[in-house]
Amino acid sequence: MKKVLVLGSTGSIGQNTINIIENMKDEFILCGATAHSNKDLLEKIKSNFNCPTLLTKNATESDFIKLIEESCPDIVVNGIAGSPGLLPSKLVLERKIDLALANKETIVMAGRLVKALSAKAGASILPVDSEHSAIFNLVERIGKENISKIVITASGGPFRNLPKEELEKVTVEQALKHPTWNMGKKITIDSSTLANKGLEVIEASLLFDAKAENIDVVVHPQSLIHSLVRTNDGMLYAQISDPDMKHPILSALTWPKNENCYLKPFDLFDKEMTFFKPRYNDFPLLNCAYHCVRQKGAYSIAFNAANEVAVQAFLEKKISYTDISAIVQNTLARDWKNEPLSFEEVFENDALARKIAGELI
Repeated sequence: MKKVLVLGSTGSIGQNTINIIENMKDEFILCGATAHSNKDLLEKIKSNFNCPTLLTKNATESDFIKLIEESCPDIVVNGIAGSPGLLPSKLVLERKIDLALANKETIVMAGRLVKALSAKAGASILPVDSEHSAIFNLVERIGKENISKIVITASGGPFRNLPKEELEKVTVEQALKHPTWNMGKKITIDSSTLANKGLEVIEASLLFDAKAENIDVVVHPQSLIHSLVRTNDGMLYAQISDPDMKHPILSALTWPKNENCYLKPFDLFDKEMTFFKPRYNDFPLLNCAYHCVRQKGAYSIAFNAANEVAVQAFLEKKISYTDISAIVQNTLARDWKNEPLSFEEVFENDALARKIAGELI
């Protein structure tokens, strides 16, 4: 039986992970959990599973270390939203524990450092983002040397067909209505601006050592194909499943095995799949992400930090929808060429980008 510690247990990733544990009691046990501020649900989880918990809103590094050491997990699912997820990822890998990673900011902010730490510790990083889980499984089965391109799918968000001139009028309420996925507020806004897809391009480049020109994005509104790879002979191979985060979570929890489970098998009948090119000019944050991949240095840190600050300002109705991309672009106009050589330098660059974005707002 595998002991699972869930970071961000009251969010979408956390709740889906707990659903898996409840339905596969012979395979997994919840040995610990955290929540950002949902104390009531965290107390319920603690009671149901009799495990140590941590409310992280004001938690310190030592609090996380204590929880990890008390819970003694075999694997940790990091479902924390945003940049606060980086430190826990670091602490988990330092303790030679496998990391099922849904927190994309861990890789976007410190991918090279985190991968080096993983290799040194002998602990695996198992992607839980549906797109990167798909790529990971395809690469593992086909072989990295046989793949010429990674193709990441995007739902296109709620404004896929909205004319450019109407984007300025988009409200917070409209942007929070995602057509396919049920997610937290920040990631839902990111999906609508294609910032989330940009973060995934950066993440894919770092996780799979891929150049910008070897990563494509295709809009696929039905969200049934989660990513594809193109092999050297020009063929495309896809991972297809219903848009349910339990699939990639379970894949990470059971890796390298592929277990029978309670989830409904995917049915091809009565399904429609369509594909479109992204509107790069109308949703500029995707182009910004490619720029960050090419420039390297601390550009991806600045991209993520400025976007987090801008999205929060939009949610608080301090700026317009199109101001989000303007703030990110203006932050990236600064010089971010120096590559961070430590986690301390990562956090310094993150703080500086937030300061700049805040001044722009």
